[in-house]
Amino acid sequence: MLVKFIRKLLCFFLAALMLLMIGCGIKEQNEQNETDMNSILDDKEKRDDEDIQYSEVYESEMLSIKQISQYVYQHTSYLNSNIPCNGMFVVYDNKAIVFDTTVDDKSSSELIDWITTTLESEIIAIVPTHYHVDNLGGLNEFHNRGIDSYAYDKTIQIATENGLPVPQNGFNGYMEFKIGDEKVYVEFMGEGHTSDNVIGYFPLENTMFGGCLVKELDADKGNIEDANVKEWSETVRNVKLKYPDVEKIIIGHGEMGGPEILDYTINLFEQ
Repeated sequence: MLVKFIRKLLCFFLAALMLLMIGCGIKEQNEQNETDMNSILDDKEKRDDEDIQYSEVYESEMLSIKQISQYVYQHTSYLNSNIPCNGMFVVYDNKAIVFDTTVDDKSSSELIDWITTTLESEIIAIVPTHYHVDNLGGLNEFHNRGIDSYAYDKTIQIATENGLPVPQNGFNGYMEFKIGDEKVYVEFMGEGHTSDNVIGYFPLENTMFGGCLVKELDADKGNIEDANVKEWSETVRNVKLKYPDVEKIIIGHGEMGGPEILDYTINLFEQ
């Protein structure tokens, strides 16, 4: 009887052990499956993000718009019909901040219509990043639509003195905009392309609007008529130090890049 009992107990123990091992195997397989699925989803998100980058979402004779990330777009209009001039806008929680107008009121009207109609978003601010026509040439149209404009105090001063469209609200070197529960920064980091050039930054996506202060790879020095060439490199060096996490940089003319175009610009104006 004792032997039979021991055999039954042993059989029960072995059966329980086998069930435990099977259970562990199923758990490990489920965990592996979950890991594989997460990896697939991560890869899909990466592919989706890559698909978004520089995806053209609108084009007309006067204006093109490219989406470069989930919340950031580049707008391009054409000075004298053939010189591409870039700006940037951030859309979050159905609110938009626009950096630089297009080159004139007509193309700015087209831009405003696209943001408000296609994206169903309210433009809460237009920020010209310096006083040249490719940055505030369409400012009157924004004002006509009741959109508030903001600019560095020196930009307002120069625009006023030269009979240019004048931004309504000034700031002394630094300003933050609230957009949903996120922020957008605007900052004067020093002279360069002009004495008043500012940059914009959207920290949620580590994306910067460098404007005409930053050059694309292999570009020449370009228009330096109003530039402070001596300070240019130091100003961009200040930008690089202040925003070390920047990943994407939209510029005034040419293709966007990453941190490498800050280094390129620094070296270009140290020569």
